Amino acid sequence: MLRFPEINPTILKLGMFEIRWYGLFYIIGFAVAYIFVRRNYASQGIKLKKDEYESLLFNLMLGVIVGGRLGYVLFYNLSYYLYNPLHIFTVWQGGMSFHGGALGVIIFGYFFCKKHKLSFYRMADPVMPLVSIGLLLGRLGNFINAELFGRVTSLPWGMVFPNSDGKPRHPSQLYEALFEGLILFLITNWMFRKIKKPGIVFWSWIGLYGFFRFFIEFVREPDAHLGYVWGFLTTGQILCSLMIATSLIAIALLIRVKENEPAEK
Repeated sequence: MLRFPEINPTILKLGMFEIRWYGLFYIIGFAVAYIFVRRNYASQGIKLKKDEYESLLFNLMLGVIVGGRLGYVLFYNLSYYLYNPLHIFTVWQGGMSFHGGALGVIIFGYFFCKKHKLSFYRMADPVMPLVSIGLLLGRLGNFINAELFGRVTSLPWGMVFPNSDGKPRHPSQLYEALFEGLILFLITNWMFRKIKKPGIVFWSWIGLYGFFRFFIEFVREPDAHLGYVWGFLTTGQILCSLMIATSLIAIALLIRVKENEPAEK
């Protein structure tokens, strides 16, 4: 059994103001995206004015926040928020869904591309590998917060997390940081450099994330208020199954049908 490092989640606290590792990782993730998405666009010959680029990133950030919150409300705790609708806006109390955030980014990004007459796939492919960096940082933040831990295990790397039942558990946050973060980044970044057909990287990322998350869910503790929603499957696994199926269908269509793309900048 490994000892949980017990890193203080709060880096600095001044009165009511505090800086937490989780929030800092979010800021670092957005900073990495700001720098490297632009470089990826330049490598593909995609040129955006400074205000257009910043507007794009703002829309993506808004998609993460709005989609992540609404996804949690709809997918994970709808009955509670139907009786407490004002609590939907108390985002500082926690409650964000990756699946909702991903859907929010896709919707906001799609309408941005449509407004500026840009190819959605050409704009999305360079972004996807860097999403994995944000996921890696976010899962490290979850680990430091001692939240979203795994199920009870007898494996030697099991950890006893604070505010748990005192039993050693899978550090599933670290599994997700490794597979959904580092490994997914390496795979899709390689694909981005090698595959030229627009959309393949985008849908490959969606499918691979769903694949990794589906299997990690077997060792991740289900949400206490949900448990298993269909036999031995969790809500996360059902959503991931939809991601995998959709990505396979989309990739097959992209390979078979030549996309009629709009004019690009």
